[in-house]
Amino acid sequence: MEYRNLFEPVSIADVTLPNRFAMVAMGPMGLGDAEGGFNQRGVDYYVERAKGGTGLIITGVTHAANNIETHEYPSTPSATINPSHFIRTAREMTERIHAFGSSIFLQISAGFGRVYAEFPEGEAPVSASATQNRWFDVDCRPLTVDEIHDITRQCGQAARIAKDAGFDGVQIHAVHEGYLLDQFAISLFNDRDDEYGGSLENRLRFAREVCEEIKAQCGAGFPVTLRFSPKSFIKALRDGALPGEDFQEQGRDVDEGVQAAKLLVSYGYDALDIDVGSYDAWWWNHPPMYMEKGLYRSFAKLIKDAVDVPVICAGRMDDPAMASRAVAEGVCDIIGLGRPLLADPDYVNKLRQGDAAAIRPCLSCHEGCLGRMIRYKNISCAVNPQCARERYTRLVPALTPARVLVAGGGPAGMEAARVAALRGHEVVLCEAKDRLGGNLVPGGAPAFKEDDLALVAWYEEQLRRLGVDVRLGAPVTASVVEQGDFDHVIVATGARPKSFPIEGAPVLSAEAVLLGEADPGHDVVIVGGGLVGCELALHLAQTGHEVTVVEALGDVLELNGPLCPANFEMLRKLLPYHGVTVLTNAQAAGYDDGCVVVEGPDGPRRVPADSVVECVGYRSEDALYEELRFAGPLVHKIGDARSVANIMNAIWDAHELASAL
Repeated sequence: MEYRNLFEPVSIADVTLPNRFAMVAMGPMGLGDAEGGFNQRGVDYYVERAKGGTGLIITGVTHAANNIETHEYPSTPSATINPSHFIRTAREMTERIHAFGSSIFLQISAGFGRVYAEFPEGEAPVSASATQNRWFDVDCRPLTVDEIHDITRQCGQAARIAKDAGFDGVQIHAVHEGYLLDQFAISLFNDRDDEYGGSLENRLRFAREVCEEIKAQCGAGFPVTLRFSPKSFIKALRDGALPGEDFQEQGRDVDEGVQAAKLLVSYGYDALDIDVGSYDAWWWNHPPMYMEKGLYRSFAKLIKDAVDVPVICAGRMDDPAMASRAVAEGVCDIIGLGRPLLADPDYVNKLRQGDAAAIRPCLSCHEGCLGRMIRYKNISCAVNPQCARERYTRLVPALTPARVLVAGGGPAGMEAARVAALRGHEVVLCEAKDRLGGNLVPGGAPAFKEDDLALVAWYEEQLRRLGVDVRLGAPVTASVVEQGDFDHVIVATGARPKSFPIEGAPVLSAEAVLLGEADPGHDVVIVGGGLVGCELALHLAQTGHEVTVVEALGDVLELNGPLCPANFEMLRKLLPYHGVTVLTNAQAAGYDDGCVVVEGPDGPRRVPADSVVECVGYRSEDALYEELRFAGPLVHKIGDARSVANIMNAIWDAHELASAL
């Protein structure tokens, strides 16, 4: 069997896992109830990943203490709010997970500290010292020694309740990413002069006492693992470093990281779950598509060589060949999968069966997971609308199979065709161009967007397996509908770019440039600083072009940007780092003698331009819908044809409609 080493057992303390895959912790927003328990969505969500073969499930963060740093509920579960209720709701989950041979650890938080963004009005955030809050211009209140002891006690209590609820172990959150325990551990945030400040041993005392308390309450063999970042990538408060950037580390650097790892293991931690970064450099802990795959491997290897407990390594590790090599070469013992298991909960079983082509790829877009958690307070997935909604979106066979025509082979059209066919409908998918994918095809042209093309390949394979009649180079007309005897027509014709021509300028479309159909030349001016414009600018800069972005608003990505700060903050930093000039509060007013004339706050300026690429948004292409809306079959409009948005909206639109036909 290919990748056989990924399916060998491995032990953490007294718990033996059936394979080398762990679902790493991701915020469980939307998965808890008002009394601190798991709701039905949460139970189904974690059980689905165990059913899919994942050897170890690590829940998202749960709060041990709510009397010092207060949290509103429902937010995330908490074992200590109402222990009986927590045990009742969690026990169903752990028993079901054990039925599939998987183990489950509860992630327990000692607190967020300076990175907490939702502290009640009038209540100061807490930290090791009076350091600045990550999000707001307020200083944190230092914890008292009595408060530290109280949090420690409650961490032990939460672990004991978790054990009673059937959890096989716990993970402590965390000496990583700059959370509360990390703020004690990092000298940048800790200037205490008591037993919790000063030397590294003192700064790790809080984390040590939490582990010792849990072992005292739950027994030495009960696994206590730790999420740990050996490097912070902090240039200054609220300012993080980019990959390859030369900077002076202000947080934890790798030498101290290795030393800290050895101490933490000596304190009793049974495994270390490795990443790097901090809230000040969030794109490291939550890597967007602009980060390389497997970005934590070198750091995991440093820790693996320094300690004698299992090491978990996540960080875009969804390539099974990369994962297999990491285990074989001693980089880590366990492969951590986060977002890939949101995109496809059956990842492990599909790989075990030798069917990697069936694994739905994660785009590292953060639209459905972290971005949606921040904005809408619930976790899901852009490419998997059933994520964290498993019970409510489970597909059922159609009672009366229908004949369905899908017009358009972009993400909305492909998803509609896939879901309709799964339910037993006879589906014809017509695409006017010579290949499927729609805007995913040009969007996937930059090297950092390779997973967009992987998603197209996945859809093509799914449609082939389902027997969907895919017709390329086949635009839909009224006569096609009339002659096809269809019961439903789904219009998924997408959107077309808006155009504001500049007289005399060599104007190109973003699609033509990305597909290599037009040569933009060396000097390129991009009009529009939304997501398309910024990603095109980064791609062109990385491939040797001189690029200027002209944006009418006060900053790029103010409109149509990613939901998640990890994505848009990194992209904003990447542009100047790669030499892209960004002109904001500016407009392209004309073209003269090889230059774009840009009107800005400081008056006009001339920017050399071999070409001008318009990236000023899209408008729905719904002419076919208007033509067919009163035709014989029922006509539906989805995706960008209905309302221009992003890939998540397109796929979710399609899934919702096709699951109800």
